[in-house]
Amino acid sequence: MRNKILMYLFIFSLLFTIFIYVNDKKILDSKQEKIEILETKLAEAESGLEASGNSTEEEYFTLEGNEAALTYFENKGIDPEGIIFKIEDAILSKNNATEDNPIVPMDGMDGVMRINQLKVLNHKWVIADFTDGKHWGEVILSYDISEDGTIEFYSEKSFIYPQY
Repeated sequence: MRNKILMYLFIFSLLFTIFIYVNDKKILDSKQEKIEILETKLAEAESGLEASGNSTEEEYFTLEGNEAALTYFENKGIDPEGIIFKIEDAILSKNNATEDNPIVPMDGMDGVMRINQLKVLNHKWVIADFTDGKHWGEVILSYDISEDGTIEFYSEKSFIYPQY
């Protein structure tokens, strides 16, 4: 009797071990399949990101990517490397704590208008984002650099986004 109980116990533990092994194998295979699918998606996303990162279309509308604009500055005897910082500094230095930025053609309604961000597009144009804290908009500026290095800005077009 004791031998039969031990034999049944051994068979039961063997079947239980096989059941656990098969169940864990299915779980492991399922997780491995999910990992492979996610790795494939990650590789596709990284290759798409690399392809978009190498695009010269985005760089075309920047001063650094525009050879004609760089040549314009070189012909005038102006260092094209430092001119972007000079332009940005000239615009942002006009931001004042108590008065609207004079480059922005609109008066602040809930505070003073200040320029937040800007991008030098080429040797003649700058696009800038402005806000008074509640209202915001954008302005296209043209600029001229005189012989003595002073920069004059002219507001060409601007708009304020509607509030909803």
